[in-house]
Amino acid sequence: MPDKRRPREAAPAMAAEDGLLLLQSQALAEEEAAKTKGEMLARFLKDKLAKEERSSALNLHKLSAQWRAVLRETKDKELRQDIEILSQTFARVMDCKDGSLATDLEEAEEQHAQALRSHLHNIDRLLQLQRCRLTCLEEGYGAQLEALKTEFEAERYGGGEGQQWHPLAVL
Repeated sequence: MPDKRRPREAAPAMAAEDGLLLLQSQALAEEEAAKTKGEMLARFLKDKLAKEERSSALNLHKLSAQWRAVLRETKDKELRQDIEILSQTFARVMDCKDGSLATDLEEAEEQHAQALRSHLHNIDRLLQLQRCRLTCLEEGYGAQLEALKTEFEAERYGGGEGQQWHPLAVL
């Protein structure tokens, strides 16, 4: 039996050694599992980060596009309001100009009519003056003609130094 005890004594030492080896192999297996799990987790997180970055870039692009659309809409409304205001201002200015031009046209027509009346009045005065002058000239001519006729008749019938006048003698 003493031989049996020795293998038993050796068995606990071996069992302790085997237990230690088992614990070491379990620790290595756990460490490997933890390392694999960590690598897998790191890969998962990297993939998730890349996916989030792509989603973030896409969403930022969508957000920018929507923001531009909102800004365009706002600018469109502002420009349309500005156009409406400018259109009303233009219409008001045109109405003022039309009224002003109508008044100016009426004044110009009145001045033209007054100038025409004045011109016609001056022409009438000139015609009257010319008629008076013509009348005076006609009267002067008539008076001279009568004087010449009288003188002629006096010379013809009266003698003018014994010569008688003959119409052919003048030639």
